[in-house]
Amino acid sequence: MQQTASNQPPTVVDAQGLTRVFMAKSGPVQALRGIDLRILPGEMVALRGRSGSGKTTLLNILVGLDDPTEGSLTVLGHTLRQMPETARARLRRDDIGMLFQNAHLFPALTAQENVELPLRLARMDTAERNRRATEALALVGLSARSRHRGTELSGGEQQRVALARALVHAPRFVVADEPTGNLDSMTGRTVIEMLHTIAQQTGIAFLVATHDMTVVDIADRVVSINDGRLSQ
Repeated sequence: MQQTASNQPPTVVDAQGLTRVFMAKSGPVQALRGIDLRILPGEMVALRGRSGSGKTTLLNILVGLDDPTEGSLTVLGHTLRQMPETARARLRRDDIGMLFQNAHLFPALTAQENVELPLRLARMDTAERNRRATEALALVGLSARSRHRGTELSGGEQQRVALARALVHAPRFVVADEPTGNLDSMTGRTVIEMLHTIAQQTGIAFLVATHDMTVVDIADRVVSINDGRLSQ
């Protein structure tokens, strides 16, 4: 899963002046107000913000699930606003990983099968699918648990399987939304330290939205969002 410098853009995310206005019954609501953000390959950035601060809106825009009202955005060398939805979906499938607070594993499937699932949906051949899933589980330290079903794994192990699934297609950018929210402090630290190590070893960039001070302590950089404005 090692990324090479030759196939890396100089920046993973380059956002300038992003605004997002939603129309409500009471009138326009400005969720983002002039966001500037750059993320580099191999960098782990923590994004802090309370509920309603604009954090989720920003994440959705950065992965191409929503468009800004104004501003420019380049992700992995692509200008998202100029891409049709089919191309954005391919970008998410091939180059962007997503990790959430809940692991969302299929309990009846083994860890290996859960990790292989995105590759199965992409119709990758069995041998390559198996190789990649085995490699991803080894990266998160779960080779010995590959044949255990979701219900047989601890909460921390389930989240590490979810991380392996987010990494199995060798993305260059991973967005994690409160990945330690359901974990105890020690297990959460283990997961975050693992994210940081993977970023350093592979060149994958991570943006981790969080309230967890452990993430803030470990991340390379912390940015805060409040009332749609970003401070760095």
